[in-house]
Amino acid sequence: MQFKDYYETLGLSRDASDADIKRAYRKLARKYHPDVSKEADCEAHFKDVQEAYEVLKDADKREAYNRLGPNWRHGDPFTPPEHDPNFNYQTGNFGEGADFSDFFESIFGPRGTRQQTRNEGFQMRGQDRSTRIRISLADSYQGATRTLTFAVPELDARGDVRQKPKSVNVTIPKGVTAGQRIRLAGQGGPGFNGGPNGDLFLEIEFEPHAHFHAEGHDVYLQLPLTPWEAALGAKIVVPTLGGKVELSIPAGSQAGRKLRLAGRGLPGRPGGDQYVVLTIFVPEAHSEEQRALYREMARLMPIDPRADMRV
Repeated sequence: MQFKDYYETLGLSRDASDADIKRAYRKLARKYHPDVSKEADCEAHFKDVQEAYEVLKDADKREAYNRLGPNWRHGDPFTPPEHDPNFNYQTGNFGEGADFSDFFESIFGPRGTRQQTRNEGFQMRGQDRSTRIRISLADSYQGATRTLTFAVPELDARGDVRQKPKSVNVTIPKGVTAGQRIRLAGQGGPGFNGGPNGDLFLEIEFEPHAHFHAEGHDVYLQLPLTPWEAALGAKIVVPTLGGKVELSIPAGSQAGRKLRLAGRGLPGRPGGDQYVVLTIFVPEAHSEEQRALYREMARLMPIDPRADMRV
């Protein structure tokens, strides 16, 4: 087996104080904890840090380890000392047993089956997580509840990080907008060693709608008109998220004109409006009589819509 330099693992000198050891451990445990780390081989590094701290934090185990002498280098071939009555092979309490190395067991005795990778004395808040959720405009307008199922990391009984399905009930508040985030306290990554869980943030997206789209709290609707409705004016029944309403089309309206329905957007403080954007639907001329009507319109209402283009 190979010698393990626990001081080197924690980045410490052999005369490090208890405070130095705890501070180094906290820093490295946060860096390599599998729930939060993006480092390569973080789980192996985390185990090495746990093992080094298990030895150096305990005065008896540290003394036993120090008796090996200061001349060993990390990775040197190592054979444990034999028949030394002054060397304590089984010092200290180990709790329920964690999976430490053969080197550790050669010094402090065999361990039981691996059960813990969390160590006492250090707590860390779980990682915040985020995911996107797609809802309908009606959900935002009326409010809704949804059940979401997603995977979360969890430390199992062996101390391994597993992905576990989790379901939560989510209340969609009235007036929520695209890009807005809903915070679910305590529904994120699990805390370390009794630390609080992180939060889950849901980023809102709207499902495509056949007629509406939202910009902030305002809702937009494209409304097709016949040429005579646009020219002469009309009263048109239009849909809104809250039901149908009658809208007056002013005579002489052009394509692209926006008409405002106050307070008909998404709820909020302040709430939004609905904007009706006019488009002109031109009927096809299928018969000679219909084509003649268009020619008569051209004669009676001559206009050059491209005059400003100077072509």
